Amino acid sequence: IRFKNTGFRFPDAGEDTLTNLNFACRRGQTTAIIGSTGSGKSTAARLAVHYWDVSDGSITIGGRDIREYTFDTLMSMTAYVAQDNFLFKGTIADNLRMGKKDATMAEMIEAAKATACHDFISKLPHGYDTEVGVHGGKLSGGERQRITIARAILKNAPIIILDEATAYTDAENEELITNALNELTKGRTVIMIAHRLGTIADADNIVVLDSGRVSANGTHDELMESSSIYRRLWQMSLEAGSWNIAVKEGAENV
Repeated sequence: IRFKNTGFRFPDAGEDTLTNLNFACRRGQTTAIIGSTGSGKSTAARLAVHYWDVSDGSITIGGRDIREYTFDTLMSMTAYVAQDNFLFKGTIADNLRMGKKDATMAEMIEAAKATACHDFISKLPHGYDTEVGVHGGKLSGGERQRITIARAILKNAPIIILDEATAYTDAENEELITNALNELTKGRTVIMIAHRLGTIADADNIVVLDSGRVSANGTHDELMESSSIYRRLWQMSLEAGSWNIAVKEGAENV
């Protein structure tokens, strides 16, 4: 996946959201895109699946402009997992089959086991035939997220885009979801947007965005040497990880 002189602006916007992006996401590797809030990370991820047309330049997959692919072909090549996970009204099985229309029960169970879903699904009154409610409202946030990852595993797409997929994960579900994402991304081409920099330190390439432009790119070690923006974001991430709430004496009895 190659961004070549890629620019984007929203209709009626006064200025570009992204300007002159140039970087490549190599086959079978993980490319992380990081930056402060409003730097254009999620916009870049959505452009990669042709959510919008680019305003300038191009994005190519396998050397071919994504605008030349049919919708069905592009969707078959990519799986998109976002922070705002979404389940459709229907059963758990219905939602899993959104990833693969003809998935067998055995295939769904295998994907559910890989994402630590099978145990909680089996305990539900109707198992995989349990209705999830509007927007999956009958399930917890962590359960919904793991089902969306299982759905992506069933899709078996060669390109995975993770748009802050663990942003709203609580401590109880973080390890389960991280393990599920590791299962999903094995051997794939991955674009990862992350606010917790610790999750992307091992990425093959890290692209640093600043105000919609590429400020730097490289491995974690390279960027720690060459990019003041990356060093600042890394330090902020470390400090955020050590935050705690002080409890006054006697407060535990309130």
